[in-house]
Amino acid sequence: MGAEEARAQEEGQSYGRLVWRQFSRNRLSLGALGVIGLLALVAAGADLLAGDKPYYLEYEGKAYYPAFRQYALYLELAEWPDELKRQRNFKKLKATRALFPPVPFGPAEIHLEDKYQLPGAEHWLGTDRLGRDLLAGLIHASRYALTIGLVSVGISLAIGLSLGALAGYFGGWADLLLSRFFELWAAIPRFFLILTAAAFFPPSLFIIMAIIGFTSWVGIARLARSQFLQVRSFDYVAAARSLGCSNGRIMFVHILPNAIAPVLIPAAFGVADAILAESGLSFLGIGVPADAVTWGSLLAGARSNAAAWWLVVVPGLAIFLTVTMYNLLGDGLRDALDPKMKD
Repeated sequence: MGAEEARAQEEGQSYGRLVWRQFSRNRLSLGALGVIGLLALVAAGADLLAGDKPYYLEYEGKAYYPAFRQYALYLELAEWPDELKRQRNFKKLKATRALFPPVPFGPAEIHLEDKYQLPGAEHWLGTDRLGRDLLAGLIHASRYALTIGLVSVGISLAIGLSLGALAGYFGGWADLLLSRFFELWAAIPRFFLILTAAAFFPPSLFIIMAIIGFTSWVGIARLARSQFLQVRSFDYVAAARSLGCSNGRIMFVHILPNAIAPVLIPAAFGVADAILAESGLSFLGIGVPADAVTWGSLLAGARSNAAAWWLVVVPGLAIFLTVTMYNLLGDGLRDALDPKMKD
């Protein structure tokens, strides 16, 4: 058991509660956590906030709920009814009643007659070169941003924790060889490695997530190694060895829960880095499918018309705000887990 966990038990509260109390005193980080939670809700409810499918549709005497049914389609729990299966534009459907979301446009809905419209009553944040509603694209693109950030960091955590745990727990030649491998991998320019891999593989968001994850694990591995080197000398680890526990059980059941907390700090910063990397690739048009609407692709639309300032300001602010919130979250976690910052 670490010193912080022991101290938390002496104070009559769990270690997690002690960390949360310290974290909640940082108003900026607490606010950043709230904004990230709000962004996650926006991403989860994107089809209910912006979309070309109505909440309620009354057609040929029957009632339908296309916007809600869309979520069942994502989970493969339902299919479109036969009378609506070939319907691509619900706005042209001769329905008795229809209630659309606040932003009644799909992210890829094209209206060439409305291209480069200024923000106004119909399109709140304007349109791009294809007449697509910018606000609808911004809302739906938040799904890509959060998914790419979280999945790529999950890949980095899996690789970094595994290699760092092996180096820190076994030490000796294993530590020496893996440490040299960490240094070699860190010496490769990450951005050019991402560009090379993204240009080599076919456009795919999954490939982008995998590339970002496989190129950003070194910092996590080094931190995990240092934590395992420290924790493996504790008494409860020696007790587990004396009881005949296997190395795998000791590493991932006894040591990992007490060593993972500091690793969460670079993970929070890693989400911000992944969002920036994806936005940069989307802006350059590398690795991202042409039909995918992301914050970077929205920002790239301003290159064809320098006067369309809203195509620069709106996606740029979304990227800046999200990255800043994750950086503030990482700062709060770092301060909350730092023993020097505790009362």
